[in-house]
Amino acid sequence: MVAGAQDNTDARYDRARIATLIQTDQPDDPLAILRPEVLRRTAKSFLRGFPGLVSYAVKANPAPDILNILVQSGVTVFDVASVPEMTAVRAVCPTARLHYHNPVRSMSEIAQAKALGVASWSVDRMSELDKLGELPAGTEVAVRLSLKRGGGAYDFGSKFGAAPDIATELLRTVAERGLTPALTFHPGTQCTDPTSWADYIAAAAQVAQRAGVRLASLNVGGGFPSLPRGGAALRQSLFDTIGAAVQTHFPDQPPQLWCEPGRAMVAEATWLLLRIKARGDGVLTLNDGLYGALGEWRDMPVPSRLIALDTQGQPVVGTSQPFTIFGPTCDSLDRVPDPWRLPAAIAEGDYILVTGAGAYSLALVTPFNGYGTRQLVNLESLPEHAGQCRLAG
Repeated sequence: MVAGAQDNTDARYDRARIATLIQTDQPDDPLAILRPEVLRRTAKSFLRGFPGLVSYAVKANPAPDILNILVQSGVTVFDVASVPEMTAVRAVCPTARLHYHNPVRSMSEIAQAKALGVASWSVDRMSELDKLGELPAGTEVAVRLSLKRGGGAYDFGSKFGAAPDIATELLRTVAERGLTPALTFHPGTQCTDPTSWADYIAAAAQVAQRAGVRLASLNVGGGFPSLPRGGAALRQSLFDTIGAAVQTHFPDQPPQLWCEPGRAMVAEATWLLLRIKARGDGVLTLNDGLYGALGEWRDMPVPSRLIALDTQGQPVVGTSQPFTIFGPTCDSLDRVPDPWRLPAAIAEGDYILVTGAGAYSLALVTPFNGYGTRQLVNLESLPEHAGQCRLAG
């Protein structure tokens, strides 16, 4: 079965179980719906399709269930941005390889990371390299490169990354200190432009050449797009571009290639089930909002489908119209910037299923006003027929 057909089959199956959940429990709190088989398949697509090794960017979704499924699927390397992320990974995989690629750290964080056995560090300025102090000989240090170019939904290079001249000096210093030299970059989130990766790989080769250093590894970052339809084909084309660019620019001694997907790994693995608390004239108030699992909608539209379901879990049909979407908190800023188009017949008590919500949803939930999605429901734990399921209290 081709990937697209499998995706459609999974979606129909999962929606049937969600309908059963609604019929039986009428959940009033917002729920995150975990789709384990989708996560397993996505992990395998990266492990088999990427022309190198794969680490998971924990920041996208650090839920223990997510981490466990990834480990069971063969992912044993994790990109961690903080000590709590390290401990979360160690809890599910004590032998995991940790890449600490947040390039700015406190002295206390560095000490704790050393104690937790970080295998790869990233830096983008000399002061941060100096702060690392004594490291075991051969420890990998990846200089983070930034070209200040677009290509993604927003530019990660505006905060992190060294320009090529600075990166050259840093890389040379890493090698002189007896550490293992590497380069890393991030093309920007939701990047669909293959030339972004190709340009970065070409620049990385130039930096290494000017530094007089043979790269041990090259991490091409995350940024892979989450696209529910056609995503697999686009992702493979990006993999092919990356592989070809490495062969072109590192023809003799190619470095070990890494990637660190976050959003693309987990986005389709979790959906959100939200309930309408109230309906006004062109206005819907939901049981979660921007202070909860919809936090990223403040900054960019999240690639997802919005499916209106009635109190029996069946689709609400009819002509659609735009609705202003408010969250449940006592703050007028708790509002999705752009209207959502939903059936005009949607009513108080109905539900909205938000697909593609596995990344930066649960990770951004705050406890403001006592709201926010906190419960993760594993679809594989739910029955297929009504009258059998009850959510754990």
